[in-house]
Amino acid sequence: MPQIKAAVCHDFAKPLVIEEVTLSDPGPGEVMVDLAACAICYSDISYLDGGWGGTLPAVYGHEAAGRVSAVGPGVTRYAVGDTVLATLIRSCGHCAPCASGKPVLCGAPYDRATGPLSMPDGSTLEHGMAVGGFAEKVVVDQSQLAAVPDDMPMDAASLLSCGVITGVGAAVNAAGIRPGHVVVVIGAGGVGLNAIQGARIAGASRIIAVDMTEEKLQTARDFGATDGVLANAEKPWREVREIAGRAADAVLVTVGAVKVYDDAPRYLAAGGRVVMVGMPHSGQASSYEPVNIAALGQGMIGSKMGDVVLSRDIPWLVDLYRQKRLKLDELISGRWKLDQINEAIASTRSGAARRNVIIF
Repeated sequence: MPQIKAAVCHDFAKPLVIEEVTLSDPGPGEVMVDLAACAICYSDISYLDGGWGGTLPAVYGHEAAGRVSAVGPGVTRYAVGDTVLATLIRSCGHCAPCASGKPVLCGAPYDRATGPLSMPDGSTLEHGMAVGGFAEKVVVDQSQLAAVPDDMPMDAASLLSCGVITGVGAAVNAAGIRPGHVVVVIGAGGVGLNAIQGARIAGASRIIAVDMTEEKLQTARDFGATDGVLANAEKPWREVREIAGRAADAVLVTVGAVKVYDDAPRYLAAGGRVVMVGMPHSGQASSYEPVNIAALGQGMIGSKMGDVVLSRDIPWLVDLYRQKRLKLDELISGRWKLDQINEAIASTRSGAARRNVIIF
């Protein structure tokens, strides 16, 4: 059982502590990965702030990539030396969601408090988000991995573990965007930029970004938005209609703000749908008028991790990246060492960064 360096959360909303922890050797069906990169997602920050509960101490981080260094009994998909990305999508392959092609909704229980991590004295250390990627190594189930090319930059590959598949998948898989659709993406952060890329790849005729600053709207255009609307306008949905000549076929909400969810249906055309991607803290509630949604045949659906199927979607996304049709390198705002993680988190929390990546 190796001793590894990790960034440990001992108290919610407090700085992480870099210390040595114990990582167990891979058990049946598990794989050990020596990490090269782990990106910081806002979901990590929500956990760090206590917004979604959980036990402490914990090691978070779930957008990771590296090289396989050991495999447990029964592992058939990967071998030592393989280059992989690691995600929080842990699937049994047998339950009803898995059998229906929805591995992101796998119903098999997993107790993160009894995972491969522990403190040096043997006490509990939560395996945050079933990855624990703010550490030099991880042990995960083989279902959580996807192979990537050896020559792919590991910082770019790590982004495919969550932010990219969540955004692109929300557009392509969940929203079902088709050529000619009018699409609104609310929030031009890391996930929002990928939702914009997904809408572009899917052939939307208008992709209208909504955010608080002109700087973010310009970045959205760099990633494929055709237009931008300031969210603090009196009625931004009216501006969307003026730009596109009609309301939106799909509205992708990529920020976890309740007020945004309250207003999202206002952008919709008849028959359109709101895709709920951004996740507010537990206990926060939104409100809307169901009569309007019913009368106009609209819908509101959740999209977890872009409804991705790793074996299907990761090779496709890697190919798009190689064709330069999917921007990954441009998403990286900064590269940081593990002992700089609190600075990197502060940068992410400020909203200025697209994706900060910890490099090992």
